[in-house]
Amino acid sequence: MALRKIIFSTILALLFLGACKGEPNKTAIKQESQAIEKDTTAIDSTSVQEVKEVPFVLTEDNAIDFFFNYNKTLKDDKVKITTNLGSFTVQLFDNVPYHKANFIFLTSKGYFDNTQFHRVVKNFIIQGGNSDDRATGVKRRAIGRYLLPPDGKKGHKHDRGTISMPSSEINNPHMLASPYEFFIVVTKPGSYHLDGDYTPFGKVISGMDVVDKINTQAVGKGDWPSQNIYIQKAELVD
Repeated sequence: MALRKIIFSTILALLFLGACKGEPNKTAIKQESQAIEKDTTAIDSTSVQEVKEVPFVLTEDNAIDFFFNYNKTLKDDKVKITTNLGSFTVQLFDNVPYHKANFIFLTSKGYFDNTQFHRVVKNFIIQGGNSDDRATGVKRRAIGRYLLPPDGKKGHKHDRGTISMPSSEINNPHMLASPYEFFIVVTKPGSYHLDGDYTPFGKVISGMDVVDKINTQAVGKGDWPSQNIYIQKAELVD
């Protein structure tokens, strides 16, 4: 009888141990599930970062197509330029599409804001769109690096009040236009020796007295004004 009890107890113990060994470890499963969930979240996050849109930047290859299409969307052709010496308004020529579109695009991007009239040649021109601060360089890099073809055969002359685009001075045998800068003629009646080499793309229709005032400011070496002349804001107007 005693032997039977011992055998029976041994069998029960073995069955109990077998059952415990076969039971899933709930703690281990929970930890494994959390690890998988964490890894999945990390992968999903990485995937989102990888599909972020690359900012559009203008280049020599895409600028012409971009401005050709951009010009089709334009309804405004007047830009008001406010400086620390007053404001004036220019009207852009419709038949010089790339230069018109470029000037409006840069205006809409706020590029000209806080740039300067960095070159003043007495009784000749005032030239703007540049600056000696880092912020202007940062804005240029964000917009892109490109030049525009000259377009000086549309019948426009460099009359007094004409706004035109200078050519780049860097490796530029074809006189391609530097898109970030512009100059305004103050010569009476005009500076016609510039015709054919540069692209007139608009004219001052109000505030020419402010342009003349800028042209009378004292300058130092390189025709840079002795006191900074800021373009505080450029904006499209009706």
